Amino acid sequence: MYSLTDKQRAEYFCRSYKAADGLWFMKVEEKHGFNAALEIDREVWKVMPKIQARMIKSMLGKGEGENALLESLKAKLSMEGFKFKVEKKPDGFRIQISDCPWHNLMAKSGRKEYSEKVGTAICNVEYSVWASEFDENIRFTLQTQKCKNSEYCTLNFKKR
Repeated sequence: MYSLTDKQRAEYFCRSYKAADGLWFMKVEEKHGFNAALEIDREVWKVMPKIQARMIKSMLGKGEGENALLESLKAKLSMEGFKFKVEKKPDGFRIQISDCPWHNLMAKSGRKEYSEKVGTAICNVEYSVWASEFDENIRFTLQTQKCKNSEYCTLNFKKR
């Protein structure tokens, strides 16, 4: 049998997932242009967070609601390599991201100038879908973004 550790297997799949995400975007961009690739990416990220949220919710044994959303997002962000802190509020919570692996990948690959467009389009869709998977009454807003030269990405989740 192969002698890879669970950590090595996880790293393999994580790197493959990130590479596939970037490669398919660039291939669509080559064939149809950046705007078409971004629109297709936005459609993908209307579905992907549903899959991710439901899987993490199941793995963690979480139900519905704000606390389940927060615990699931903390697991997701940790697994994906984000550095962040959480601030609970009376009407919801805020996540401040100090290090975003997706923005870092785009910068490392020489595509930093596209990070703002991709981040704005995808993060708004992704985290809104995450919120709706746990509670239809939680509203997501993206307050600040690292890809727009802010110190943090600030994700706000508030009860409507």
